[in-house]
Amino acid sequence: MKLPVLSDAPLDWRSAGKSGMNIDRDALYEGVVWRRIVAYLIDVTIMLVVFAALWVLVFLSFGILSGLLVLAPLVPLCYHSLMIASPRSATLGMQFMSIEVRGQAGQRPELLQAFAMSAIFYLTVAVTSWLILIAALFNDRRHCVHDYLSGTVVIKTDAGE
Repeated sequence: MKLPVLSDAPLDWRSAGKSGMNIDRDALYEGVVWRRIVAYLIDVTIMLVVFAALWVLVFLSFGILSGLLVLAPLVPLCYHSLMIASPRSATLGMQFMSIEVRGQAGQRPELLQAFAMSAIFYLTVAVTSWLILIAALFNDRRHCVHDYLSGTVVIKTDAGE
């Protein structure tokens, strides 16, 4: 199967659908590591607001809704999975930093693939205390281990600029 060739025009999330795109240009990967770091910090801030809102809800209910706190660990996993599987293939932090997730063939990830990426990320980070992310510094495309295992890549959406 031959993938469509991407022009030198800036990438647009509306332009390439499920059929895929050519993700073989080196310009798509330049500077992705620092963008991923900043994007994650933005996403953590957003999730902290959600956690705070959850605690306020429990407090205002005088503890009646404290059972909701059991769902708190699912917030990051659901946030990342649902946002990466969305039409923009990116979390809010990723969108702000002009990066998105694609499959190895250039297609947008499906929900199961986005879930696998997110779950493997949190599992490997929990087990290795963030050291696993160093792997991104030792390959040309700046893939992390969870990218390899889930069959995804993270690319810049403003590579033509």
